[in-house]
Amino acid sequence: MAADIEQYYREYGKKLYLYLMTLCNEPETAEELTQETFYQAIRQLPKFRGDSSVFTWLCGIARNLWKAELRRRKYHPSAAENAAEPDPAPPPDASAESRAISVAVLQQLHALPEQDKELILLRAAAELSFRTIGEIFGKSENWARVSYYRARQKLKGDDDL
Repeated sequence: MAADIEQYYREYGKKLYLYLMTLCNEPETAEELTQETFYQAIRQLPKFRGDSSVFTWLCGIARNLWKAELRRRKYHPSAAENAAEPDPAPPPDASAESRAISVAVLQQLHALPEQDKELILLRAAAELSFRTIGEIFGKSENWARVSYYRARQKLKGDDDL
């Protein structure tokens, strides 16, 4: 069982970190949540039924941990003070992955509803398939396609993506 998690970490650790970066835009938080995701995966591995890919399963755990972190910040405002001020510069990982996304587009993304922002970043930055995105949200591939299209329409000047 431990060997499985080690293999999953080698195979999916970086992709999972980048996925968490699309959600939180904070390298330290993404690193902590990546570690916590694998800890939770170790605990939940016997319950993994294989209904989805391992990466989709790990993204689901990571997404739930991020939502818990957001709830924690909501109830502990001092923890969210630094996160409340948006950083005008693109995060280091995002600029390394794609220098084409400008600061203006990131600011527009920041203004979108959380689900729309997550859809666009999963597709554009993490380069996940619509099938995988649908699995992460517990929806169909078609839902992911339509929702992504609608989210892009909400962006001003969506030609940049």
